[in-house]
Amino acid sequence: MLQKENALQDIEKSFKEYCDLMMKQLSDLEVIAQSGTTNISAKDVKRIESFDKNLNQYEVQISEKIISAIVLHHPVATELRRLMACYRMVISMERIGDLIKRVVYYIRKIEDSTLYEELSDVIFNMITSSSSMVEKALLSFINDDRDSAIWTIKNDEVIDEMNKKLMKKGIKKTKIPKEAQDALLHLVNFKSLVSKIERIGDHASHIAEASIFAQEGRDIRHQNIDKE
Repeated sequence: MLQKENALQDIEKSFKEYCDLMMKQLSDLEVIAQSGTTNISAKDVKRIESFDKNLNQYEVQISEKIISAIVLHHPVATELRRLMACYRMVISMERIGDLIKRVVYYIRKIEDSTLYEELSDVIFNMITSSSSMVEKALLSFINDDRDSAIWTIKNDEVIDEMNKKLMKKGIKKTKIPKEAQDALLHLVNFKSLVSKIERIGDHASHIAEASIFAQEGRDIRHQNIDKE
């Protein structure tokens, strides 16, 4: 019994460390976006890549610990539900780490730095909103806070709306038809960039759904929660 308790506590400890690392990486991304420039230093890129490698290692370690706990200690229903929710979350978190790295890649790839600077305020708002969603979703699981999980899921639509706003603003800034072809090429890069940010919000919703599953044993994926 004591061995099982220690194993479960170790998983919770590793998960919280994983959460802290995830939020640090998102914080770094916010700083990069707030600068409003595509000229990201090699030092910042290296730090983001280092975070991503650490996140990947944590994902593997926690997944292995969860599998071992299930096989060796036969957790009861409530414990098993929490372990499976945690397993779902670490997968989403690892994917968020990949997306953060890709967002930085696409920022650096944008050739029209003036256009990016004019749109950077919306991009920064999208990133900070996505970051808040991830944080709320993770805390909802750690603190058994159902309301934060519901808030995160509902807020996913806000990120989607920001995506549309950014594309509309980008089109207005590009002076079509004078340089229509080049402008559209630039917008393709912007679309790739904002889509990656939007996906961070999607994964935050997945984490929140897993949190509610852990708390209530109810799977709310693919359901309408507007009445919650």
